[in-house]
Amino acid sequence: MTLANAPASVSPIRLSDYRRPAWTVDTVELDVDLEIDTTEITSRLSLRRDPAQSLPLRLDGENLELLAISLDGRPLDAADYRYENSVLDVVGAHDGSMLETRVRVRPSANTALEGLYLSGPRETGFLLTQCEAEGFRHITFFPDRPDVLARYTVTLRAEQARFPVLLAGGNPDGAGELADGRHWARFVDPYPKPSYLFALVAGRLESIRRDYVTADGRKVELVMWSEANVIDRCHYALDALERSMRWDERAYGRNYDLDVFHVVATHDFNMGAMENKGLNVFNAKYLLADPDSSTDEEYRAVEAVVAHEYFHNWTGNRVTCRDWFQLSLKEGLTVFREQQFSADMNSAPLKRIEDVSLLRRTQFPEDAGPLAHPVRPAEYREINNFYTATVYEKGSELVRMLAGHLGQDGFRRGTDLYFDRHDGHAATIEDFLAALGDANHIDLKPYLAWYAQSGTPRLHARGEYDAARREYTLTLSQLTRATPGQPEKLPLPIPVKLALFDQHGRMLPLHLDGQTVETEKVVVVDKASQRFVLRDVPSHPVPSLLRGFSAPVVLECDYTPTELALLLAHDADGFNRWEAGQQLAALAFDSLHGAGHSAACKAWCDALAASFENPAIDDALLADLLTPPGEIEFADRQSEVDPAKIHAQRQELQRRLAQRLGANALLDRYNMLSSGSEVQLDAASQAKRRLKRRVLELLALVDTDQAHALAARQYETAAGMTDRLAALGLLVRDRAPQAAAVLADFRRRYADNPLALDKWFAEQAKVPGEPALANVMQLESDPAFTLKNPNRARSLLGNFASANPSGFHRADGLGYRFFAEQLAELDALNPQIAARLATAFNGWQRLEPVRREAAHTTLQGLAGREGLSRNLSEIIGNVLQH
Repeated sequence: MTLANAPASVSPIRLSDYRRPAWTVDTVELDVDLEIDTTEITSRLSLRRDPAQSLPLRLDGENLELLAISLDGRPLDAADYRYENSVLDVVGAHDGSMLETRVRVRPSANTALEGLYLSGPRETGFLLTQCEAEGFRHITFFPDRPDVLARYTVTLRAEQARFPVLLAGGNPDGAGELADGRHWARFVDPYPKPSYLFALVAGRLESIRRDYVTADGRKVELVMWSEANVIDRCHYALDALERSMRWDERAYGRNYDLDVFHVVATHDFNMGAMENKGLNVFNAKYLLADPDSSTDEEYRAVEAVVAHEYFHNWTGNRVTCRDWFQLSLKEGLTVFREQQFSADMNSAPLKRIEDVSLLRRTQFPEDAGPLAHPVRPAEYREINNFYTATVYEKGSELVRMLAGHLGQDGFRRGTDLYFDRHDGHAATIEDFLAALGDANHIDLKPYLAWYAQSGTPRLHARGEYDAARREYTLTLSQLTRATPGQPEKLPLPIPVKLALFDQHGRMLPLHLDGQTVETEKVVVVDKASQRFVLRDVPSHPVPSLLRGFSAPVVLECDYTPTELALLLAHDADGFNRWEAGQQLAALAFDSLHGAGHSAACKAWCDALAASFENPAIDDALLADLLTPPGEIEFADRQSEVDPAKIHAQRQELQRRLAQRLGANALLDRYNMLSSGSEVQLDAASQAKRRLKRRVLELLALVDTDQAHALAARQYETAAGMTDRLAALGLLVRDRAPQAAAVLADFRRRYADNPLALDKWFAEQAKVPGEPALANVMQLESDPAFTLKNPNRARSLLGNFASANPSGFHRADGLGYRFFAEQLAELDALNPQIAARLATAFNGWQRLEPVRREAAHTTLQGLAGREGLSRNLSEIIGNVLQH
């Protein structure tokens, strides 16, 4: 028996070094004897050799105890194989050989939650797997790379009383009882798939079920699984799954292809969810929902993530990635499809605002710091560190650009051709662009530059009006700043959707290049600078640029406060209306520390006061209009960042807005929005609650005692979690006298609800300023806190470090030192989560000198620790780059 340890260090894996696999696998037969402490897995691999290569058989296998090995029915001697440094080399294999191995793994000891592990307490928990990206090598020996696609037959065996439910990917293919109280179940997947899509689940679970018939007539059983005490909270997700399936049939012509679709909820999961073929596994956070413990935002997140994982059935499963450099091929495309679905199910403008806000909070800072990398990176050491906002969110924006360029019908033609060409194969981003282009007779190769170049382009716009010639000349220039490893940047094709408004807020017809379009046009900027001349313009116009956020860039335009106020009041594009308000708020923010634009704050407040009194504005949009950019976005406007000062200035900006609106008007609107004793999930009801929360926050800035009293009453009488958490959050962040009582009540009320308790930890971690650290340190000793659960670690440590700049970035550096100690402890348990949380240090170089030095010292100390995982070591090493 041999037990191999993980490699001490890993050389970079480079896209340029890609070679086809020397060995592939036609079929996989797995027999799994499941127990909590030790599980034995027997695998039979039908091997296929690439005739163009003569390399010996080499398989991945990490932390596996090898019990037996045979080739073509012959047990192998020690001289016939070698298992070292997580690699199994086998002598004598040939094309058509059958390799059989038997290994032992230890699920209960697997705190990294990668491969096969135990979720929950050993007495009541269940076994499950997570194999993306490289978890299958923790289960058995295999060429564990996404371009090795095989058909799987999986037989599970276990004690029936302890594991009454046995599930694997594919279609059920028999089940029965065995001796000694054990039973078995077999599953066959008729479609070839990569090893990262393998999954099994075993334990005591309950289910809800629904029959479904696809558009092409296939009868499918939809089954949601969870532990018994939360199964009633799976109904919304089941409804969302059915909506997702119907939408994909209509929008993309894609039908589900198996006889059953299983979805399982677990509280112990590193990811949000996983699209394993026929057996999706979900972090319970994105599957369980009920009004008492889920907010409106969480309902929308459940719907979106359920859709995302279902859409992967075609964009990721049926057509998968050739290698992990192509990760955005499945993730960026599927995020885009998810966003389209959510926009159709809810409000398209509000969804666009939500998505761009997320991009600016997470991806733009990533692109601006030492962790910047292309959507398709050129190399990596640890692939788990590249599940990033750049790959997902920016990748989605690139697909959106392509879809906008081709139009709805053209994009559908392109995706149809993409599925037809590559169904059952592992594809590349080049393949995707080629299919889109070929279907529309367009060369899309120039867009490949977006996938290879890191950094956020800055698009500068300058307009000049010639009254005598009635011409408006728009000059658009692009510049992308240097990023690690890419000092020189090339111009990119940037689609800019534009419109012109006159001084009365009316849209003008566009006369460009000898053509007349109605009121909106897309121009593509693909050079460092380009001029566009619009003719027959009757007066000096106000341009509305990047409408709908047509490209993931930073727009720099010398708008006056008056021009932005005009767009905020009149732009028919809901996103650009909000964007005008964000830009006006940024000018107002700048004016608070003597950066000019003294009229900006008044213009912003006046424009929002007019919007506040406009009954035609949707409540949800008004709530977003009344919310200025966050502290992270404001920090991007400063060369040396002082998070405490930014927090104080943003509060002052909001206070001035609240004063302009007036305490009485805010109180009247709050009371008007407070009707209703039941939680309704329709768009109008959610919009009311969204605006109600924002109005109460503004009221607290001008009539603190009144707002806190209202918040305490709202907490006591709330019909659902949205209003309850809004009240709790306000009282806790303001450190109101009522905060202690509501925190204690919330703790008692949700003591047995892990997802609700995560909110309790999170709200306290987000208390601004120096008190945050004391809160977090105290909560760390709460009996309910554990680093072993990813959700709990993220709720406390993640919110403290990433969502609370003024609390984390203390001038004395204590926040950094505390966080580093927690990362080291977490790294010993779960390197993936430690590495993801460590990205909170991204951008430390832009801090003011005192904080910068404290962060640098802490990072150097953490980097120098012995025994760090390669996950965390890579992130810290990259963050330390200047």
